[in-house]
Amino acid sequence: MNLHELYPYPEERAKVKRLGRGTASGQGGTSGKGHKGQNARSGGGVPAWFEGGQMRLYRRLPKRGFKNPFRVTYQTLNLSTVYSVFADKDEVLIEDLYLSGLVDRDQPIKILGDGDAGKALRITAHKFSKQAVEKITAAGGEAISIEG
Repeated sequence: MNLHELYPYPEERAKVKRLGRGTASGQGGTSGKGHKGQNARSGGGVPAWFEGGQMRLYRRLPKRGFKNPFRVTYQTLNLSTVYSVFADKDEVLIEDLYLSGLVDRDQPIKILGDGDAGKALRITAHKFSKQAVEKITAAGGEAISIEG
């Protein structure tokens, strides 16, 4: 037995549509493309979004809103997650968060205050919510923010 004999079975393979092989084949003459026109040409056809020369939809609709090119989106991480993953550590650096797989390296990290701060931890991140800072300092830890 060979790999090509495993699957699909010959009876399951679709028959190839053989074009331009005489009128008796059912696909002779124009090869199923009709007579003349853009779609009958080789390489012809129009893209799916083409509207026949009519003004395109995205140009007919008004522009709305504003997209700030300088917006910074943060990856959020709850205190409960940080304390559950790093229960045995005294200090959590940004590199530790990246290596744990909780966050990706492509965006900055913000720690949110959902959950309890079980023990004193020094946590370093780009940003903290007010509630997270309060809980960490109440437990005797320290929240070190990289971005002011």
